Amino acid sequence: MKLLVLVSSLDLTQPYSATPAWWQLLKGLYELGVDIIAAPYQGVPVESLWWRCADNPARWQGDAFRSLRGFVRRWRRATPGEVVRESLSDRAVRGAARAFIAPLWRRHLEAILKRNPDIDALLFLTVPLNHLVGVPGYLSQKYDLPIFYFDGDVPASLPNMQGFASGFRIYQGADVKEYTAFISNSTGGEALLRQLGVEHVHTLWYGADPEVFSPAPVAAQDIDVFFYGHGREYRSEWIDRMIKAPSSNLTDARFAVRGSNLGDIGNSEALPYLSFSKLREYVCRSKLNLCITRGAHASVYGSSSSRPFELAAMSACVVANPYLGLETWLEPEKEIIIVASVEEATERYRFLLSHDSDRESIGRAARARVLKQHTYRHRARELLAILGQYM
Repeated sequence: MKLLVLVSSLDLTQPYSATPAWWQLLKGLYELGVDIIAAPYQGVPVESLWWRCADNPARWQGDAFRSLRGFVRRWRRATPGEVVRESLSDRAVRGAARAFIAPLWRRHLEAILKRNPDIDALLFLTVPLNHLVGVPGYLSQKYDLPIFYFDGDVPASLPNMQGFASGFRIYQGADVKEYTAFISNSTGGEALLRQLGVEHVHTLWYGADPEVFSPAPVAAQDIDVFFYGHGREYRSEWIDRMIKAPSSNLTDARFAVRGSNLGDIGNSEALPYLSFSKLREYVCRSKLNLCITRGAHASVYGSSSSRPFELAAMSACVVANPYLGLETWLEPEKEIIIVASVEEATERYRFLLSHDSDRESIGRAARARVLKQHTYRHRARELLAILGQYM
């Protein structure tokens, strides 16, 4: 099979949290023999061992849009529970994207298809579909190809959720019927997408490449409790319950975080970022690793995120906040620990920190589960099975 993939970004230096996941998914497809041409919607084209990279024909326009979006986000913040309606400026930006960016992409993708008549399908990976209205419909009809849209941010990306109210709103003004089928990271999100008019919906969860996210040899586990993530937004309550309060209760334990905009983290130490790869070392130096999922994902059943799979693949002993559907990926008490209060978090931390064998057994079981069911080679096979239904 040969795929043309329009991906949100391939540049790991840019602040797009799903980019490492797309690298792993494309690598998994390559390992199954798929020929991939990948073009980044945002940023520079990045060549790899696993795909051929096509240019970004609207790079400076995309950079300008990103700067404008950042400016708007600094001045317009949604409060929890607030419904933010599309503003005049939102509509103006969308209109400009359709007028100037969409035609560039239509011509660029068409040129790639002409040079590669053996392409079997197009896959759009979490690009702003309301910027490209008309493009998938035109290409699908002219070249008789199935075109799939993969939204990796469900449910937060959907109009009825507040997760990205201060950022990208990709569905307003979009035509979901231009696509052959939608794929998302959320089981519960399937019904929400159908409410938007999507006819064919499938779920593909996140996962982890066990060769990338593997246990690293460290001199010692000198961190007791560790969390990495960015932003307090929509998980403030659980940062307080799982980091702030327990770090004050367990004064003899070393709590550490790596992230930004986390607010009050109690007696926790803030570690330097240094590099993306440094996070693996931090995780493996830590006896307990926290998985604190934002409310939008945690409240809609089976809305997967990368973190549980990444931590499990590194044989981490993971402690998580309540997360609907988490038990479908990792077995509570055997492969992951779930806590529901400050008191329970404090008690479980204290017990696990003093019982090395229990902690290590959970980590080993978690990695074994990932190897059995949740690698990106598994996800690549599942994606090919979905695409094959329409080809």
